[in-house]
Amino acid sequence: MTTATPRRRGLARFVPAVAAVLGLSLVLTACGGGDDEGGSGDGGGDLSVTFLPKNLGNPYFDASSTGGKAAVEEFGGTFKEVGPSESTPDSQVSYINTLTQQGVGAIAISANDPEAIGDALQEARDAGTKVVTFDSDTNPEYRDLFVSQADAQGIATKQVELIAKAIGDEGKIAILSASANATNQNEWIKLMEEDLAANHPNIELVETVYGDDDDQTSFDKTAALLQKHSDLKGIISPTTVGIAAAARYLSDSQYKGKVALTGLGTPDQMREYVKDGTVGSFALWSPEDLGYLTAFAAKALIDGDIKGDEGDTFEAGKLGEYTVGADNTVILGDPLEFNKDNIDDFNF
Repeated sequence: MTTATPRRRGLARFVPAVAAVLGLSLVLTACGGGDDEGGSGDGGGDLSVTFLPKNLGNPYFDASSTGGKAAVEEFGGTFKEVGPSESTPDSQVSYINTLTQQGVGAIAISANDPEAIGDALQEARDAGTKVVTFDSDTNPEYRDLFVSQADAQGIATKQVELIAKAIGDEGKIAILSASANATNQNEWIKLMEEDLAANHPNIELVETVYGDDDDQTSFDKTAALLQKHSDLKGIISPTTVGIAAAARYLSDSQYKGKVALTGLGTPDQMREYVKDGTVGSFALWSPEDLGYLTAFAAKALIDGDIKGDEGDTFEAGKLGEYTVGADNTVILGDPLEFNKDNIDDFNF
């Protein structure tokens, strides 16, 4: 749930979830990234990095690919973006298989499902291609490294904090998520449910629905939620597609100003809805920085500078040095809140 670089330099360290699709061509240079089974070990130096988002035509992933392309050009590699038009569980498999056959240096993928693409990714790693997941992870055994936009607990807590503030910490709310199989969304929802139960006893989560990261589906799901729950006080949408679609519906309905909306969105998507009073505040990290960091992580793996083990360190261009943490995970930073007071300071 657009593509320009944030105007604030500090955003690069805040984990603040795009430009035109760069083509579906899979004509990529050969040579894998290493010889060790599973993709670990010294890299072969082929700096061809292909980004495989959940789906093409999604402003969030357009932005992450913009950042990835900038990084790859900076370190002299070859960038490509390919992907499905819809974010279904196994829609990425054929692209992974083709990239494996082409012998790309690294695949940077936001997973539609934690398991459905596992076998295909393992075949890629066995062939010497490095696998970096970003934004949405697979099961850890299927990749070399995960670049997370933020700590999952921090993302969940921030969204609960924002909705609680917007509705006076009481009333019925719903969640409008992406797909039912999205690893990141499901983790955040689980943590939000725990936070609500432990710290917000007067807020009742009545339903979680899925818009499949599709604009019209998310719009329709918002309408259905409000028809079904006439006393709904708020909606959390932890997806940039969902929050924008929900805001569009609310802005032209009787619920504007009566039903609060928050979640994860980009400033460019949400600016008009913040300014017209439909949305009070929302959160995100910089998706461009996420893509940029992901590309440099892929380079470090290809070059053999890191294996993806906890404690490994690498340089990520303008973002500085990063350290691999537990579960072979690198964390971009902390989420940032956007509201009417600061939204014009950012452009992405």
